Amino acid sequence: MINKLNEIINKYNELADKLSKPEIISDLNLYKKISQEYSSLKDKAVAAKNYLTKVNEVKDLEYIIEKEDDLEIKELANDELLELKTEIDGLEESIKTLLIESDPDDKKNIIIEIRSGTGGIEAALFADDLFRMYLRYAENEGWKSELINLNQNDGGGIKEAIFSLKGNNVFGSLKYESGVHRVQRVPETESSGRIHTSAATVAVLPEVENIDVEINETDIKIDTYRASGAGGQHVNKTESAIRITHLPSRLVVTCQDESSQHKNKDKAMKVLRARLYDLQKEEQNKKRADTRKSMVSTGDRSAKIRTYNFPQGRVTDHRIHLTLYKLTEIINGDLNELINILKLEDNKSKLSS
Repeated sequence: MINKLNEIINKYNELADKLSKPEIISDLNLYKKISQEYSSLKDKAVAAKNYLTKVNEVKDLEYIIEKEDDLEIKELANDELLELKTEIDGLEESIKTLLIESDPDDKKNIIIEIRSGTGGIEAALFADDLFRMYLRYAENEGWKSELINLNQNDGGGIKEAIFSLKGNNVFGSLKYESGVHRVQRVPETESSGRIHTSAATVAVLPEVENIDVEINETDIKIDTYRASGAGGQHVNKTESAIRITHLPSRLVVTCQDESSQHKNKDKAMKVLRARLYDLQKEEQNKKRADTRKSMVSTGDRSAKIRTYNFPQGRVTDHRIHLTLYKLTEIINGDLNELINILKLEDNKSKLSS
């Protein structure tokens, strides 16, 4: 633990030194990035220095007690040592929490992609339920939402919804939502009362800036076409819809929500940057020999993470074996209890690794 605390202090001092260098001051984007990292480390560095100072004071007192012949001085040193050790014991839990490696993306805004999976119309209706659930949660948190792309299903519900959420600590709150969400309920069209199981996938991506991901113009192909609504009918006589293909990764992003081609391109580029950044992070995690395998956040979007059982009124998170009989509240956007438990379990996992 002492080594980890010294690493935090050294890193903080290195960043402070970088911020004073003319070549970094002159590069506004780089200066901004280092400043953000420096600010995020400040509280950790101050707490680490305080803890290590007290540890060193303990060593000094133990030396005095061992070497000093004067009994009165020894007694005073003993009393001070007991007080100091009690203080250090009280600090240890907070220091352990401090050592949990924070995700620099936690404070970022996000792009959420929801797609209906297996289950036909019922899956599309469930995808729409999830879309509305996150919008309600965002509204409760005072976050701003913006629709990027919506692909509606002919029989109701949605095939795909892509939207952004902006606010305080958005990615840190919703990053655990990525994965397969499953619903069990009786469809309205089911006369025999048989329960159907359907699924939808959710991807939560941190929104990134140009400084985080550089996209070369030569690496992308941009196509324009007429925007269309459900059933294929044209909703715009001009070719305002945008399709961007990133040639190296073969990622394809479409956007037709705006009537302006320029706005659709901006939104599509925002989604493309987020997806490329996500791919980069995934690759980095694979290369790390010490990558922590968390029960809460596996990073595998094909993994089944949660089931919403309507007949029983329950929501089960399979990663932490948690069941809450609060389906109505959760589907209406009251996610805080679930999110807080997931954060707690993730922190426990980090501390034990």
